[in-house]
Amino acid sequence: MEQQAAAAPSSASTRRSKRARSSKLKVTDEDDGGDENQGGRGSEDASDDRRTEDSLGEFEEVRGRAKKRAAVEGSGKGMDGQSLIEIIRGNRKAIPRAAKCWVEHYEKDPKVATDDLLVTFFEACGVKYNVRGDLLDEADVDDVVVRLVDFARKGQVEDYQSSKRKDFNSFKDNLVAFWDNIVSECQDGPLFDGELFEKCMNYVIALSCTPPRVYRQLASLVGLQLVTSYITVAKVLVGQRETTQRQLNAEKKKRAEGPRVESLHKRLSATHDKINNLEAMMRKIFLGLFVHRYRDIDANIRMSCIQSLGVWILSYPSFFLQDLYLKYLGWTLNDKNASVRKASINALQDLYELDDNVPSLGLFTERFASRMIDLADDVDISVAVSAVGLVKRLLKHRLLVDDDLGPLYDLLVDEPPEIRHAIGELVYDHLIAQKDSTSQTGTGLKGKDSDSLVTLGRMLQILREFSTDPILSAYVIDDVWEFMGAMKDWKCIISMLLDENPSVELTEDDATNLIRLLSAAVKKAVGEKIVPSTDNRKLYYNKAQKDAFENSRRDITVAMMKNYPQLLRKYVADKAKVPALVEIMMHMDLDLYCLKRQEQSFKAVLQLMKEAFFKHGDKDTLRSCLKALNFCCTEIKGEAQDFCQNKFKEIEDGVISKLKNALKEVAEGEDEYSLVVNLKRLYEIQLLKFVPIDSLYEEFAATIEGFQNSNHEVVSFLLLNMYLHVAWSLHAIVAGESVHEASLSSLLSRRTMLFNQLGHFLLHLSQGETSTKVGNQLASRVCTIFAEVWCLFRIANFSSTKLENLGFCPDESTLKKFWELCEQQLSSSDDSEEEEINGEYVEETNRDVAMIAAAKLVASDAVPKEFIFPEIVSHFVMHGSSVAEIVRQLIMVIRKKEEDVAVPFLDALKRAYQRHMVQCLDGNEDPSVKKSFLDCKDLAIRLSGIYMGAARNKYRTEILKIVKDGIEYAFVDTPKQLSFLEGVVLHFVSKLPANDVLDILNDIQGRTTNLNKDEDPSGWRPYFTFVDTLLEKYAKNEGAAGVDEKEKVSAKKRGRPRKRQSLQGKKLFDEHSSSEDEEAISSSDKEAPDEQDLQDVQENDDDDDNAPLIRTIRSSAKLRALKFPTSSNPSQNRAQDVGHVTIENTTASRISEASSN
Repeated sequence: MEQQAAAAPSSASTRRSKRARSSKLKVTDEDDGGDENQGGRGSEDASDDRRTEDSLGEFEEVRGRAKKRAAVEGSGKGMDGQSLIEIIRGNRKAIPRAAKCWVEHYEKDPKVATDDLLVTFFEACGVKYNVRGDLLDEADVDDVVVRLVDFARKGQVEDYQSSKRKDFNSFKDNLVAFWDNIVSECQDGPLFDGELFEKCMNYVIALSCTPPRVYRQLASLVGLQLVTSYITVAKVLVGQRETTQRQLNAEKKKRAEGPRVESLHKRLSATHDKINNLEAMMRKIFLGLFVHRYRDIDANIRMSCIQSLGVWILSYPSFFLQDLYLKYLGWTLNDKNASVRKASINALQDLYELDDNVPSLGLFTERFASRMIDLADDVDISVAVSAVGLVKRLLKHRLLVDDDLGPLYDLLVDEPPEIRHAIGELVYDHLIAQKDSTSQTGTGLKGKDSDSLVTLGRMLQILREFSTDPILSAYVIDDVWEFMGAMKDWKCIISMLLDENPSVELTEDDATNLIRLLSAAVKKAVGEKIVPSTDNRKLYYNKAQKDAFENSRRDITVAMMKNYPQLLRKYVADKAKVPALVEIMMHMDLDLYCLKRQEQSFKAVLQLMKEAFFKHGDKDTLRSCLKALNFCCTEIKGEAQDFCQNKFKEIEDGVISKLKNALKEVAEGEDEYSLVVNLKRLYEIQLLKFVPIDSLYEEFAATIEGFQNSNHEVVSFLLLNMYLHVAWSLHAIVAGESVHEASLSSLLSRRTMLFNQLGHFLLHLSQGETSTKVGNQLASRVCTIFAEVWCLFRIANFSSTKLENLGFCPDESTLKKFWELCEQQLSSSDDSEEEEINGEYVEETNRDVAMIAAAKLVASDAVPKEFIFPEIVSHFVMHGSSVAEIVRQLIMVIRKKEEDVAVPFLDALKRAYQRHMVQCLDGNEDPSVKKSFLDCKDLAIRLSGIYMGAARNKYRTEILKIVKDGIEYAFVDTPKQLSFLEGVVLHFVSKLPANDVLDILNDIQGRTTNLNKDEDPSGWRPYFTFVDTLLEKYAKNEGAAGVDEKEKVSAKKRGRPRKRQSLQGKKLFDEHSSSEDEEAISSSDKEAPDEQDLQDVQENDDDDDNAPLIRTIRSSAKLRALKFPTSSNPSQNRAQDVGHVTIENTTASRISEASSN
């Protein structure tokens, strides 16, 4: 209350002076909102006004009284003949001495020195004029400001702080340093004379509320620095007051009265008065400048205000650490600009860092805590990361309850890694690394081992909620990895898995999660990614990082060397644990086995991998075992390498032997399970290397004929193995030094056999036998294999070589059936996509694979483009974003080849339109609103969008051909096909120049001369819409051309165009600001909150806060109770998310790779 009472006179006077000035200032500042309080002088009588006007009339005169001119010229020089503004512009080291010289001059001649300081301030604002020393002393502040605004209106202002000249690089810093030195030098006298800084503050406050942005920027900068400098002086005085008070108390103990006591009383009173004066000056600038500029239209000004307020509160909490000032930090948490929000968050972080500040922040925290939590999901990543750091400080002081943190834990699986890692740090500090002595009792260990057991136990408690989804577990591990040292305690993790510590009991889920954690931690320790990423660029590391990775690799190998066989032996029967456990081998330093003479342990590991390979039939286990064995075969040397190769050979022979037995069993009518499992094993091996299955190839073909109408899964893997064998055989011939006729004839025979089997399924599946999920999978396999084989044997690969007979191109009928099957896959329902039948290979059999296969044929020139390319393009917009991205990449590949796409584009549009016409015959609904017509229209928009900017002129002939042939097609059957004009052709016409539009207009009007357009008005409606649009476009283009010619002529006459005189306020001086921003800030100013208790504050919601960042799986209610999210269907959602990323990231590479082959 005392502060508000002290501020009242200043506030009233500043409001009155603002109103007085507004009558003179004819422009309005849209971001001031008409309610800003300004500092200035009160109203004067009529004679005073006339005297002021007379003085302003002399404002720009060059001549004046000789005495005053000499005084001003003398005062304008700081040192060494330089003026103060020249020193500020570029001589930082000279600023302290210049400030000292100015103070000495002020003590001799206050009036002239004051005018010199104000002139320097005006010059810093960019004002160019000469001023006489007596005029500023006599002139009213408001009248001077009006004249300064006039200078800005006339363009007589230079923006120094935004200048790109070298000598202005440090202008802002120098200006701030200059005023700081002035205040410092004046603290023993002029600072408290009640005249100098009162006048300076009046001008600073007044200029900070003017329309020209450069004035507001410079005045705000100076005003904010003045408060900072006042605080520096006030802190010194507070220290002196405390010292004086202690001396006075000590003296009173000796004697109650006396000259010493009286002297100390006077000194204490004088110091206290100075502090009160400084606080009054701070309050004046705060009320006159800050409360208006913190909501300025310029985000930089708003950010500077918030940054300064944070410094003030932190530096001088006895005055500023109260809700009256804190509320501005809370309000700006909703600012529309990210830099302002971040400045507010950073200021609050510094405040909550100090324990002494926390009691005074209680009400503020209660009011704005929810907003602080919401900012962790901010649309700007840097703001979100800073907000997470702020929440950590709130948790440190226990200002938040755990129930408030649920939304934060959802961000553990957010896409931006910066946010995930920030949340991971919070999770580790708040949940995992809790200092709890009771949790360590009963472990039987001390020190680091006990800490690792405790933290790993808490981590397992979190991972328990993600047991069903290894990808989500990997996200959580990746988030916490950087902060949790226990993840690198390999010995502790291994001892927990081997049950060496009786105090630790692991459930099956805990053991699975701990193995996943161990595998993920090993990958992270050697520098590999463990979570999907949209950035597929190769990671580069410096020498220090590479050395650290090698050291980690050695540490892992040493820790695992003796215990690895025991781990594999214990968990070899569990298919959920084996893949992650086996993959660890690929991140070990295998040479250490030989150096430390642990060859027997190495051999035991390989034997257990072989056992795991034949014990399980799932893809993950098979693939991880084969990759690990292949890694060992290439990385280790000597006798151990021979042992690895022998093991691999044993696996191949074992699979072939089991396949032969399985084929016999199936032929005898027994179960097909063994055949399917061993076909998968052979498929996985052939993905890595060549396997001689010559004796099995014909048996595969015969088996397919027996399963043509039953088990599609068996057929799929039989076809895949046949294709891979053909591909490896071709590779052997191409890579060989000589060509053998026997090898060629054998390859051709096997290729023919494969084509016969594929052709049979192509015929039957294209006739609609894909109603089930397994049918769709087989159809996808057939499409993929056909495309791969055609690309392998394309004629261009072998023309003019000894292998020319290997070239192959499918006939037209086969190609049409192939595309019919692809279309069936594209049209398959989403429900069938989501069925969980053979989910292991779902990424290889989804409907996008069919489009990739067709696109690869076109990109690699394996088949003629005339038929299939238009068909592919016609499906551009029909099947979601992933298929659209595939088609877009294909079009880019074709465009790079400089091929004419006018005909394919028009054919694609015709086919899309024909699908629409077919659907129109099936219903009575208005055709224009049918989805098929909208798809056709969207396709035209997407294709015409390719011709943007300079491409309009470069490909004008293509556009013209599409338009003319499109018009021809529309008039083939009138009026039935006229909607083709409105839905398709119209979007391409808009890309043509006016002359071509006129020719097209004349042509289309000539076509209807002898036609009766009144018979079917609804049928002819698209024609009239098309013609009206063309007329409008032609008139607009002609008008624009005429305006351009007139402007060229007028520009030659008058130079720069005149500025519009109707602009008001902010628009007159801020060319870079939009009218929408100005209106928004103006309305926000008018609705700005009054200064009242913090609990009555009303926040302004920010549109950015409504943009969610979480794009992955949410957690279940059980995990939320545990302070972590779970997913209702995590595997499904994550698979969709990862699949989407995979398609977008791999489509371009797969198509471009095909085009380059």
